[in-house]
Amino acid sequence: MNIAIVGYPTYGGSGVVATELGKGLAHRGHNVHFLSYALPQRLDSIEANISFHEVSVNVYPLFQYPPYDLALASYMVNLVEHSDIDIFHVHYAIPHATSAFLAKQILGEKGRNVPIITTLHGTDITIVGSDPNYTPVVEFSINQSNGVTAVSEYLRDETYKRFKITNEIEVIPNFVDIDRFRKSDKEHFRKALCPDGEKIVVHVSNFRKVKRVTDVVEVFSRIRDSGVDAKLLLVGDGPERQNVEAKCRELEVCADCRFLGKQEKVEEILSISDLFLMPSGSETFGLAALEAMSCSVPVISSNIGGLPYLNLHEETGYVCELGDIEAMSNYAIKLLKDEKLHNRLSDNARKRAEYFEQGKVVEQYEAFYERIREEMHAGISGS
Repeated sequence: MNIAIVGYPTYGGSGVVATELGKGLAHRGHNVHFLSYALPQRLDSIEANISFHEVSVNVYPLFQYPPYDLALASYMVNLVEHSDIDIFHVHYAIPHATSAFLAKQILGEKGRNVPIITTLHGTDITIVGSDPNYTPVVEFSINQSNGVTAVSEYLRDETYKRFKITNEIEVIPNFVDIDRFRKSDKEHFRKALCPDGEKIVVHVSNFRKVKRVTDVVEVFSRIRDSGVDAKLLLVGDGPERQNVEAKCRELEVCADCRFLGKQEKVEEILSISDLFLMPSGSETFGLAALEAMSCSVPVISSNIGGLPYLNLHEETGYVCELGDIEAMSNYAIKLLKDEKLHNRLSDNARKRAEYFEQGKVVEQYEAFYERIREEMHAGISGS
């Protein structure tokens, strides 16, 4: 198939999943076209069967905010006309599902009928999409899609709860490349960061307020106060960075915290990590936690959204009430002090991650594409 994938290129779950899915589909022989306003961060090498189309928006004095959604719709129409696209797969409802609907209408006028798949990822439903300014458009765009998927049962249920959705929503979970994300020998890297054998605690996110990264620093401070020698590695960047740095200074742990910024080879950092912290206030799945688990890193997380389904309490790590820093700290200290317990949870984390192996999930998407195309063809033939 010729598949067009629309997503955000930024450091976040929806962009990562869209890019890795496209790469997986390309490896299975499909021709994949990515559309976005910048090169996706995970699309960092030249690969067969993959093309990238940068959606540029001309700036005019009339427009205070350049209309990216309209430019995207035009690019989608143009791509169908010149690259014989079989299916559009848009990730994140705003504005991609809306742009896809507009493109679909334009193409219909030209006698072309290309199915639109919309995948919902999280904050496009639970936060941004629930804004009254966007709700009617999001609801309409989802209902006008030919197929809809969500990355977890939690997100599917929340979508039905928050919107009047008439479409069936198929749950296809996030996934991980278990060959790339596996514990590897990076002892030289570990010794460079922890010359005295300190434990390594890690957090990976886009540093938005909902990720509660200051909670990570508070938990780490209590780990240090317990007598556990440890370092904290903070991977990523975003609007909360200054507040997190201020919290490090307030708790006097700056000397043991490393801000590493956005990292492409995050698996190398996870390979030397002993514990992954995810105290998020909103997490429909927890892709960063899954990648850590695939590298045999136990996870301590909040009990929000899809996290309890991914991170099994007392099996792959621990799940705590939102904001319960004391419980998270106690579990972290217990885990870092008990080598036998740590080894057991590490092994279980890897086994749990294998359930979400990339190839299995890509096959689910392929089957979904075929089903939607068959349904559309049957509908056209019967009309």
